[in-house]
Amino acid sequence: MSYLPKPKLHHPKLPTNAIGLTRRDYEGAISTLCAGCGHDSISAAIIQACFNLSLPPHRVAKLSGIGCSSKTPTYFLGAAHGFNSVHGRMPSVLTGAYLANRDLIYLGVSGDGDSASIGFGQFAHSIRRGVNMTYIVENNGVYGLTKGQFSATSDKGSVAKKGNVNTDQPIDLAAIAVQLGATFVARSFSGDKEQLVPLIEAALLHEGSAFIDVLSPCVAFNNHPGSTKSYDYVREHNDALNRLDVMLPRQEITASYAPGALTEVVQHDGSILRLRKLHDGHDPTDRTSAMHYLMERKAAGEIVTGLIYVEPEATPLHQNLGTVPVALNSLGDADLCPGADALERINASLR
Repeated sequence: MSYLPKPKLHHPKLPTNAIGLTRRDYEGAISTLCAGCGHDSISAAIIQACFNLSLPPHRVAKLSGIGCSSKTPTYFLGAAHGFNSVHGRMPSVLTGAYLANRDLIYLGVSGDGDSASIGFGQFAHSIRRGVNMTYIVENNGVYGLTKGQFSATSDKGSVAKKGNVNTDQPIDLAAIAVQLGATFVARSFSGDKEQLVPLIEAALLHEGSAFIDVLSPCVAFNNHPGSTKSYDYVREHNDALNRLDVMLPRQEITASYAPGALTEVVQHDGSILRLRKLHDGHDPTDRTSAMHYLMERKAAGEIVTGLIYVEPEATPLHQNLGTVPVALNSLGDADLCPGADALERINASLR
């Protein structure tokens, strides 16, 4: 059974957000993934982030490809728009939807097989074009639906459940995203809700291509000694760059942080990212510094998590193309077919 609806009854005094919705209103169907799967923790983080931001669920469009990760949109935001595409093709379907209707909030969910193998080219072009989206990869380092083969993000030297050793170099999707021009890049761990929820909030508010690589252990095929994507391994090798809090405009938020330097980054919409620096010398607005730090810590055998890079004044795809400020799917015949004279002027300008 692949679809289990949740009971609609809930406690009448559940906390509500600014638009009067409870956290339950952001949930979906009951998960049919393996018990303990890290993907379910990511779904819970998405639910919490959308609840915290008071996003109307019907304003969100969630898209996915194929794989365990791409099943998860069924388990959150049941009242949102949804589209489950074919393997590796989620980015192009999302790009088309965004071009047609810029008024929705786009959330793409994918996996390491979906985005780093068959969909690697799709991933790359959606990132470099600056599609206004939040792109989350639920990265477990294996093909979970086909019984645990290594994926393109599996680390060289990691050991599979049956004992075979991976001899290929891994693809670091976060580093690739930085290099391709993503204007928001982060990495987190499904077992660290305190870090993950604010990162998702910040990504949803960012105008531009926001990418989050979430390490999400597969309890069935990649959570054993020798795996570099297991719960224990990630916790032992986690090198957290910062702790993030999101301050919405005109809303006072207080948070408890350990002592350390504080960096505030004002995003295009006026929201403020407050970064509690855990490492001196890393500037989250310096693309070159971000690339250098990722490579440096990788050589040291550490996994960098947190906000890796952000460009506060990003220009999304619609702005780069110079399209009209309204959704293209709302234009009428008079706007789309301006007449022969207008067409002649366009043709003349191209001669």
